[in-house]
Amino acid sequence: MDERVERLRTPEHCEAFARNARKLGRADLALEARQRAVELRAAAYGAASVAEKECLEAIYAYEDILSEKHGRRVRASRTWQMIKRRGIIAAIEQAVDRSDGTAGFTALKEVGLDNYAFEAVILRHPQLFSDSAVDRSRKRMAQFGE
Repeated sequence: MDERVERLRTPEHCEAFARNARKLGRADLALEARQRAVELRAAAYGAASVAEKECLEAIYAYEDILSEKHGRRVRASRTWQMIKRRGIIAAIEQAVDRSDGTAGFTALKEVGLDNYAFEAVILRHPQLFSDSAVDRSRKRMAQFGE
């Protein structure tokens, strides 16, 4: 990661940096700044494990894409409600175990943030998830060429 991006301390600074980088034709720096914003938001939430931190990063990355698409800040409201009711790991498993759960993965892949997809997180931490969630994640990643 570029040292200028590493020095950014708030998601708002990251977003401003990303906008400026895009204006200058530096898509690589804009992507790094988006990733840094996602990391900072997840760290502020306070995860209990590396897997939970990665799940939170996935949610914030998806929200970032939705926000850019709609031109205003958009939250993944249903996902946050599920997390509140069931916990982070269980909520992510439920989201992936749905047969129609490819929208987030597709959106993240289109902008180069597919390493933040729930499926990727599950495959990095398969011991924390059910066999069906791991299997569905594997199939989805293979389907989209990962």
